[in-house]
Amino acid sequence: MSARPLDGIRVIDLTQIYNGPYATFLLAMAGAEVIKVEPPQGEQLRKRPGQGSQVPFVMLNSGKHCIVLDLKDSEGRDALLRLARDADVLVENFRPGVMDRLGLSRETLRAVNPRLVIASGSGYGSTGPYRDFAAMDLVVQAMSGVMSITGEAEGPPMKAGPAMCDFGAGVHLYGAIVTALLERERTGRARAVEVAMLECVYPTLTSNIGLLAGQEGGQGESQGGGATLRTGNRHGGLSIAPYNVYPAADGHFAVICNHDAHWLAFADYFGEGEIARSPRYATKASRVAHMDELDAMVAGWTSRQGKEALFQGLCAAGVPCAPVRELTEVLHDPQLRARQALLDIEHPDHGRVTLPTSPLVFEDVPRDIRWPSRRLGADQHLVPATEKTS
Repeated sequence: MSARPLDGIRVIDLTQIYNGPYATFLLAMAGAEVIKVEPPQGEQLRKRPGQGSQVPFVMLNSGKHCIVLDLKDSEGRDALLRLARDADVLVENFRPGVMDRLGLSRETLRAVNPRLVIASGSGYGSTGPYRDFAAMDLVVQAMSGVMSITGEAEGPPMKAGPAMCDFGAGVHLYGAIVTALLERERTGRARAVEVAMLECVYPTLTSNIGLLAGQEGGQGESQGGGATLRTGNRHGGLSIAPYNVYPAADGHFAVICNHDAHWLAFADYFGEGEIARSPRYATKASRVAHMDELDAMVAGWTSRQGKEALFQGLCAAGVPCAPVRELTEVLHDPQLRARQALLDIEHPDHGRVTLPTSPLVFEDVPRDIRWPSRRLGADQHLVPATEKTS
């Protein structure tokens, strides 16, 4: 087996919850030595109550070492600075200003290690009017417009089901860190990087912004209200049809016909090729113009069959589609299992758990979790000892 791409890179991980820990999880799975630094009581994710509450911590902290330092104490701060001397990256997702108040400013860290890449993740970034506001996934979904476009047009705004802002920002933070390491390799400069959750979300709104721009007044007059942009399960820009979740005989089924060839293959599968080729539905523009009646017609077709029959038949016809599945089904997905994207392990503290490996697949590198999440302070021996004075 080849060495992992980031073998030899040492990362100090001060992050908590989802955003930063996912970035450092990706670093660990790519081969970096990630040393997770937690306060004496452990990070917030360790302390969530309820059955199964520890699974998120286990998922995001596999392959990391765990130490305890009280950064509010001078001894803990000094220990971190000793640790930073031999590190390549330090990652944190505190609110802007917290590192300075802890006595761990960029200048202080660079004084002990000029080659240290300092990476910061936050809700809104280190500048601007929102700089000091607390932010987590739900808050950023609200602030970014995600909630305003999620749900049915007649209903209230809703959050997206997954923690999309946290994890999207975590991927961006990983990318920023690796980019900075590449620059350091080429030029010797260790640049600080930061990622704001709010800014990571905006590109995901591309289709919806297109719809907004097409409305009367366009983007320039959209502040403070206007027609809802919630499109339910339809395309965010209302520019593709069919694009929806339709009834099946035993549940629900998602279909997108991105172009005319998809549409014709879809209709032919149901024996409805003649109506599909009629002027009323033959082109993308005509289908969008008659979206309501098209959706009703398609629902009648899909409701004749079960989800699995639809999936097999339409995939064979080259139509993008999928059954709407429950999480329990996803845990046993044959594709994820065949690619070792999901692994079952026996965790020493939590028993049998299903864990994801990194979605970043490197040639000749096994897809594994390296080792299960560690107990609080399990790797305290990695903290450099206090230097003796003569």
